[in-house]
Amino acid sequence: MIDSSGRNIEYLRLSLTQRCTLRCAYCRAAEGICPKKDELGAAVFERLVRMLAKLGIKKVRLTGGEPMLRHDLLEIISRICAIEGILEVTMTTNAQHLAGKAAALKKAGLSRLNISIDSLQKERYHELTGGGDVERVLLGIDEALAAGLVPLKLNTVLMRGINDDEIDTLMLLAKDRPLDIRFIELMPMGNGDCSKLRIESSEVLKTRPWLIPISPRYISQPSVDYTAAGFKGRIGFISPVTNSFCENCNRVRITSDGLLRPCLGDDNEISLLDALKGTDEELLEIMRSAIFNKPMGNTFCGRGLALEKNMSKIGG
Repeated sequence: MIDSSGRNIEYLRLSLTQRCTLRCAYCRAAEGICPKKDELGAAVFERLVRMLAKLGIKKVRLTGGEPMLRHDLLEIISRICAIEGILEVTMTTNAQHLAGKAAALKKAGLSRLNISIDSLQKERYHELTGGGDVERVLLGIDEALAAGLVPLKLNTVLMRGINDDEIDTLMLLAKDRPLDIRFIELMPMGNGDCSKLRIESSEVLKTRPWLIPISPRYISQPSVDYTAAGFKGRIGFISPVTNSFCENCNRVRITSDGLLRPCLGDDNEISLLDALKGTDEELLEIMRSAIFNKPMGNTFCGRGLALEKNMSKIGG
């Protein structure tokens, strides 16, 4: 559907859980394992997506937390893929639990994956993620490619003085394989002022003139893409703070506990829990109103403060 700013909203990011076995430095470093008692069930997720498909949602990305912690993940994927109007179901994962499961995800209907990887160095990755194993991620990448979960996108949150010395090493992953390596600007979400750690894409590009601009895969994508001579893959930069893409934003979010969040960079959320007890028409109307009133832009720069929730609670 078209929102009040004239944008065509057709993309849902659906969080399946707040739980995650990792505690990444910029997300939930100080938290323990989140409870799953408030997570919606597979049938409820299916109903929510079916209603949103009536409003024009065509693409669904499953997020978390870590969505692979859901024991009913394959069921959720299959249910959503079967909904009329849904053209693509994708997922974001930290790949700690991906090895041995990529083929099953593809068979269930998943189109492709985004994988988070903030370092290729074993000890550094372990420290940044609060206990993660980068070898599991690399094995998961290989299996995802073999299963045909492509285009496969690897997401790195750049942090000054922490992992910015690995930029070129990470870029090289896209040389011999059809991978999209995407560098994401650090966002002020639940972690206070992080401006000193933030690295702008212009800073990276200035010292790498060999990067060649290329056309986006689709007009509303958040990344600005490049390639290099002899590269099979892409290098992308996502800059929600310094180069906002709000005017082309086509997405809304639903959290694992039933909150509709029209904008990632705005704390406004609409609970769907009471509406879920009513008719489809009542649920549809609440969704329609929330989407129509989606904010024109995020508040990252305007308030200069972190949003109330971290990414694991909103849905990455």
